[in-house]
Amino acid sequence: MSDPAETIHADVIVVGGGGSGLAAAVSAAEAGAGVTLIEKNDELGGSTRWSVGSITATCTAHQRAKGIEDDPDAHFEDLGKLAGPLANRDNLALRRILVDNVPETIRWLRAMGVEFCGPMEEPPHRKPRMHIVLPNSRAYIHRLAWRARRLDVDIRLGAQATRIVVEDGAATAVEADIGGRVIRFAARRGIVLAGGDYSGNAEMKGALVSPALAEVQAVNPTATGDCQRLVEAIGGEILNGDLALGPVLRFRRPKRRSLLHRIPPYPIVTRFMRWAMDWTPPALIRPFVMGFMTTVMGPEMSLFANGAVLVGADGAPLAREGKTLGEAVAATPGKSGWIVFDDALARRYRAWPHFVSTAPGVAYAYLPDYRRTRPDLVHTGPTPAALASRIGADPATLAAVLSGEPPFHALGPLDAYVVYTDGGVRVSDAHEVLRKDGAPISGLFAAGSTGQGGLLLEGHGHHLGWAFTSGRLAGGRAARFDRKD
Repeated sequence: MSDPAETIHADVIVVGGGGSGLAAAVSAAEAGAGVTLIEKNDELGGSTRWSVGSITATCTAHQRAKGIEDDPDAHFEDLGKLAGPLANRDNLALRRILVDNVPETIRWLRAMGVEFCGPMEEPPHRKPRMHIVLPNSRAYIHRLAWRARRLDVDIRLGAQATRIVVEDGAATAVEADIGGRVIRFAARRGIVLAGGDYSGNAEMKGALVSPALAEVQAVNPTATGDCQRLVEAIGGEILNGDLALGPVLRFRRPKRRSLLHRIPPYPIVTRFMRWAMDWTPPALIRPFVMGFMTTVMGPEMSLFANGAVLVGADGAPLAREGKTLGEAVAATPGKSGWIVFDDALARRYRAWPHFVSTAPGVAYAYLPDYRRTRPDLVHTGPTPAALASRIGADPATLAAVLSGEPPFHALGPLDAYVVYTDGGVRVSDAHEVLRKDGAPISGLFAAGSTGQGGLLLEGHGHHLGWAFTSGRLAGGRAARFDRKD
């Protein structure tokens, strides 16, 4: 790395413009610090903007409005149930920080204009705790970025962090490549790393998780573990690096954004949406919800138990011995597949209890919902050969698979994805980055997936809850950090 062409000074430097990074920047600025945030992409959002958008929390206004009595201690215990056989690998101190502080995070986000519906149930949680953002997860980025700019946070896009500068054991600056120029961002107080996970980094997935996962695409392809690698370069380490959600199946995204994703996340709009979700008859709200459901969900296993067949792009059944559905699709050359079935099964999947997909506690999507909201995913032919021509499969191969009552149907294409990786750098209870020997790197903090530090976040609503909570806390600590101590 050549000498910096320029040095920019700020009280706090934040690396990463996703949910955790924006939360850190806003929190630090609210504490009175001058903040510069650098983001390698040309827009803010990170993995947060691709998420379903739920946060699981207790003691919220939404729970109280529905007469739900709950507490963080019960949340702490239920998180242990979700961890299952991995519970002995969990960072209990960070779990405690999450459950104790996420209620305040919900209040903090709502004060910025983020609105939620719910809470929804999700076993084994003993009480409804899952809060769904309105209208979608982009609302987090919109409102946090709005707040950051109101607080004069200096946001630099297209800035790829390449090095953490350490002097006398303290992290003092971050160097970044901006258009081929090396810029040094020097912190008068603290630095917060919030660069996300490494689900989009083939090398890291192959080395830390499994070689088979290396080439499976990520929901967020720009999540490449940059901050984890920078920390390793200065003596830190990654914990739980072998854990990942994937490969899982998701229906291919539409080429155009749905109406739901075009709704502006203005407070007046989201408050009306919340009112409508609470008071409008479900039959009127359901078509709106389906626009979300049929965009981000994957298929239920019951389809295959009841006779549907998972086939590859050529129409041949995919070998599933010892494999999950996602693994079976990921093993194909094109890493995509189709669900094929006859008309008798299609009629069963028109109503309860035979749903194609579901978001826990939110809604169920049936075949007619997919026909109405995602016609690009539903294909029908009077014969197997006709269906094969519609999905680009080999007619003879598909004819050998399909039998039963015509017409014949296909759902897809389906793609295999890595949703996230759980490997974060070792951190203290104060979100300080630690070396392998447990000593803190002075002035360096981490949040979100980067600062996950061995914390297990199973179930819905915990990754985002941790992103915003750890970002909020780390940003505040960075702003209060005194390099003279």
